Amino acid sequence: MRSQMSLRLRIFLAFSLGVIFFAAMLFIPAGTLKFWPGWVFMAVLFMPAISFYLYFAKHDPQLIERRLQSKEKTSEQQRLRRFGKPVVFAALLLPGLDYRLGWSRTYLGAVPLWLMLISQAMVLGSILLVTWIINVNRFASRTIQVEAGQRVISTGPYAIVRHPMYFAFVVMGLFTPLALGSYFALPAFGLSIPFYVYRLLHEEKVLRRELPGYSEYCLRTRFRLVPFVW
Repeated sequence: MRSQMSLRLRIFLAFSLGVIFFAAMLFIPAGTLKFWPGWVFMAVLFMPAISFYLYFAKHDPQLIERRLQSKEKTSEQQRLRRFGKPVVFAALLLPGLDYRLGWSRTYLGAVPLWLMLISQAMVLGSILLVTWIINVNRFASRTIQVEAGQRVISTGPYAIVRHPMYFAFVVMGLFTPLALGSYFALPAFGLSIPFYVYRLLHEEKVLRRELPGYSEYCLRTRFRLVPFVW
């Protein structure tokens, strides 16, 4: 019971910090709390996630422990995170600034409401896809590692691409600026794609070396990230 309460406390703290961080990144640059796409985005982002974490905290706490880990084991991934964080921070600041200063409205035209709503739905779909992926692969962690007893997962989304989690994150990143009403933020969010590709390639080296059966799985599932493309 004590460990369960401790895990729930850590979930609460992690989500509280996440809400504060995203609110600051979105609404301070916007200069107003009337930036309604930011509120919708935060609801889409956090409501399914908190339900997911609370459910698995009860039914599979070890999975949540893996998801709460953030310290990478290899120097390559530590450097990647160090260089990637400024890109993420800058990208998150741009939609609010665009809302405040009107870059998209002035130079490209306002993002249509229908496109913003579709993009919000795509962000939600990406989060639900991540939930499905983690439910299929209970060893999915935030860091690159192979644990004792880990096995190759080849069902569900893993039968289509070898790294469906990264696919979901790429889709989420590409639709986030449109969900927030900004064309100008699209290139900044697009810069996250090379980071996922580099991380994916390094992860495959680790899995081929340390996870039995992974090389054979790669022969059966050809595509790494995008179905029928790569």
